[in-house]
Amino acid sequence: MNTFLKGSLAALVLLAGAVPAWAETVEFTLINDSSQSLHYFYTNPSNMEEWGEDLLGEDGTLEPGEQGVVTIGDGSDQCEYDFRFETGEGAVLEVMAIDICSLNSYTLQD
Repeated sequence: MNTFLKGSLAALVLLAGAVPAWAETVEFTLINDSSQSLHYFYTNPSNMEEWGEDLLGEDGTLEPGEQGVVTIGDGSDQCEYDFRFETGEGAVLEVMAIDICSLNSYTLQD
């Protein structure tokens, strides 16, 4: 292998190591095991101040005993997220520092 080719390969390896990690889309099952209907579900990376958009969508409601798949695809490369739940009955619950990278499901309980 000539010197130019070896140098090019070494440069590519160094460049690949310098590229930041790509954000991944995370999906998990949200289970409403509470006695209240869930109308809004917000998340944000724990290192951010403001909540993202409602992940249940404009017409989304998760009734007691129901479950659904939630997708977080906000472009963040963080694993630690905060959750905010708002019910139709007016209750608000905030849960901090959830590791979404290893999360298969999350159960909301009273």
